Amino acid sequence: MKIALVTQYFWPESFSINDLAKTLVEQGHTVEVFTGKPNYPEGKIFPGYDADDCAQENYGPDIKINRIPLRPRGSGGAKNLLLNYLSFVFNGLRYFPNQIKGKDFDVIFVFTLSPITSVIPAIYLKWRLKKHLAIWVLDLWPESLRATGFIQNKYILAAVGWLVRAIYSATDTILVQSQAFVPSVSRYADASKVIYYSNSYKDAPLSVGPTKIPPDIIDMLESHFCLVFAGNLGTAQAVETLMSAADSLRHLPDFRLILVGSGSMSGWLQQQKQERGLDNVILAGRYPAEEMPQFFSRAQALLVSLKRAEIFAHTVPAKVQSYLAAGRPIIASLDGEGARVVQDSGAGLVCAAEDVSGLIRCIENLYNMPASDREAMGQAGRNYFLENFEMGKQASRLVDILQRRIDGAH
Repeated sequence: MKIALVTQYFWPESFSINDLAKTLVEQGHTVEVFTGKPNYPEGKIFPGYDADDCAQENYGPDIKINRIPLRPRGSGGAKNLLLNYLSFVFNGLRYFPNQIKGKDFDVIFVFTLSPITSVIPAIYLKWRLKKHLAIWVLDLWPESLRATGFIQNKYILAAVGWLVRAIYSATDTILVQSQAFVPSVSRYADASKVIYYSNSYKDAPLSVGPTKIPPDIIDMLESHFCLVFAGNLGTAQAVETLMSAADSLRHLPDFRLILVGSGSMSGWLQQQKQERGLDNVILAGRYPAEEMPQFFSRAQALLVSLKRAEIFAHTVPAKVQSYLAAGRPIIASLDGEGARVVQDSGAGLVCAAEDVSGLIRCIENLYNMPASDREAMGQAGRNYFLENFEMGKQASRLVDILQRRIDGAH
């Protein structure tokens, strides 16, 4: 299958779509990427890239990347994000048709994190090429705008709802990352278009070889009971809950909460660590995805958290799949679908979102648990991952879904 992949986020930004594209190519398919300039999560264009021109490069030997100008996200805020979103739409409509000219594809596939507006240039490509358009929805609009506080005005939210309805109407297939997304998306789209297709993770052995992680952090991981959180440190991750829990866990002498990543709450976390004197919290900073096995292999357990909101209860955070693959116990401070996956897999302990006392109880229980029980949890999670989220299987399933939908469309 020849796939034109449209996405606002791609390598060297760290997203699961990078490995999925590679896996599809390894399975004999062709993937060509149409994207912008990398700037997530720091909001600055990555070194070696220019925000203002088009460019082409390769990801590995076989994946061609076409890049368009993009206004970076900056330090966040509604205005900066809006301009970032609009620049992808405007420049995508302006440059993608030229970049795709004379090429033949079987399907246009959109990796759809926020913003949903990233689908708009793909709709135009669908019209130009007369090809099937499939989108993979990993974030619900307009619900996510309301939940994060990005937009509160009910009239603007209603207008966004109409925009979402129009975008879904122009697509042929809508894949959703969570079973709980199905009814939500079906409120704006023909339900026959909507198919559950979960996120996945490329399996790899946990490595303890050479690493760029500082020796003092490696030593901390190997000599203490470390609970590792990896990923974006933003408002959605309920980091206030994590810091309050750590504050109440000073009585566990060798417990350490290691936060790996960066985001809009990084400065606040550093301030809280200093003001509260939280020596049991380690802000490790941001590392490339290939370093994550170094953290996972040494962690006693892995942590995932989200705020309490209906939209987040519908979401399975992408890190859950990577945690399951690592074969380590998971502590999930979540509601809804993410919590269900951890519970159904037997991979760990669950408490409600933003429940500080519940999170403390989970950590204490895991801390006092026999090592053999923690090992059994980790293995149960890995078995569940291999059955449900292993990327090779999921890539094959994606092609099967798309082919059946394309055949049905004709």
